[in-house]
Formats: sequence, C-alpha cells, structure tokens
Amino acid sequence: MQYKYAICKLPIAQVRLLPDHRDELTSQYLFGEQGTIMEEQNGWILLQQHFDGYIGWCRSNQFFITTELPEEKNIYTGEWVNSIMINNQKMMVPYGSNLSLANASYNGMDVKYEGVVIDAANATIDEENIKRISSLFLNTTYLWGGKSVFGIDCSGYVQTVFKMLNIALLRDAKLQVGQGEAIGFLQEARCGDLAFFDEADEIMHVGILLNDHEIIHSSGNVRIDKIDAQGIINTDTGRRTHRLRVIKRVIV
Repeated sequence: MQYKYAICKLPIAQVRLLPDHRDELTSQYLFGEQGTIMEEQNGWILLQQHFDGYIGWCRSNQFFITTELPEEKNIYTGEWVNSIMINNQKMMVPYGSNLSLANASYNGMDVKYEGVVIDAANATIDEENIKRISSLFLNTTYLWGGKSVFGIDCSGYVQTVFKMLNIALLRDAKLQVGQGEAIGFLQEARCGDLAFFDEADEIMHVGILLNDHEIIHSSGNVRIDKIDAQGIINTDTGRRTHRLRVIKRVIV
C-alpha cells in the first residue's frame, strides 16, 4: 500500500469526529502540520497526526496531498500572529505554526517567511520561559477542540505550550495524565508541573502550575486562578470550579 500524506496549507484546519461539517470539532491542524491518510470519503480524509497520533476527519481541500514528505522540523512561528507568503499571497498564521516548508518550494507552493522563528529543539526550559510562553495565550477564548491563539481548549493549550519547549504531549487531558511522574503533594509542585482535574472520576481538565498556589489554564478563556489541595478557585468569583485529581511532572 502506498501511503498518502497530508500537510495543512491553511492557518487552521478543523478535525472532526465524523466526516461532516456539523459534527463535533475534536482538534485542529495548524499550518505546516502533517498527517497520514488512513481513509478517504467524499472530500474528507481520515488523518493520523504525526505529532501526537491523534485521529480525526478533515477536509481534503485544506491540505496538500502527497506521497513524500519534507522533514518535519521542530521550528515554529514565534509571534501571536505571523505573516507568511504563499506564492506571493499573504496569509496570517497563528503562533506555533510549523515552518518545515518555509523558504522552499514544495509541490508548486513557494513559501517565504521572514518573521520570528522559534527553534524548540534549543528552547530554554526554565521558569522564566515557561511563564513567558504560557502567558502569550492569556485571554484567548476557550474553544472545544481548539489549539491556537484564535481559540483553544485546556489540553490543546497545555500541548501547545510544551510543544514550544520541545516536549511532546498527547492531545487530550485523559491521555496526558498518563505521561510524566506523579507528584504527591501540591506543596512539592514547581513551575511547569501539570495539574489534572476530574468529574465523576474521569479526567476532564488540565492546567499548568505556575507555583504551588497559582495555575494557568483554559476555562472560558486562558486565565490565571488560585489552586489549593482541593482544586481551582476562580480569582474573579471566589468560587471553586475544578476538583484536583493528580499532579504530574513531565519536565525532568
């Protein structure tokens, strides 16, 4: 079998549970991200994303379809929004878009990019950089299945922040909770640890700890709230919103 591959050619391409525009949005591809085509159906392709293995349906006309792929490098756009030229036409792409195709010609597509480049492989992993990257998303609206500064969900937010640190996390909170090392007490937490929250004994939410009493997460919008041993306390209302289940450390 000759595998076919797909490369996102738009700022964002939606991933849906079923091949229907009305069906649930489960994730997204950002510009330059790649996947393997598993099935084709009436203008839809079932893709397995190379970065995290996530599977879902996308519109084929939002991707370059190819039998050979360029090397997917861990280099990304570094501004909140970025101007990229495709065949001399400007396109605005979000923070964290993949630049493996940049400044090259591929399948009739001439890509030019002169903006800020983040080389994740050489990222500094320390408290200052974790806070800098995570704060870029502050006040981004919550979007179920979203993973960009134009709209993002809790696990997409955590995944994207860590992608920029060259740390690969899975797509959903219930999968991410299986990664890393468990931390016994909140008092032992440090900046960059992940806190997971449950509802009816199922992991439903995740955020990034800034210290042992603050968390940054996507809930309504990307925001900083208080946290204690029981869970999250909304800083605006004083109400408890999420019940803490476990803390995991993925930065070793």
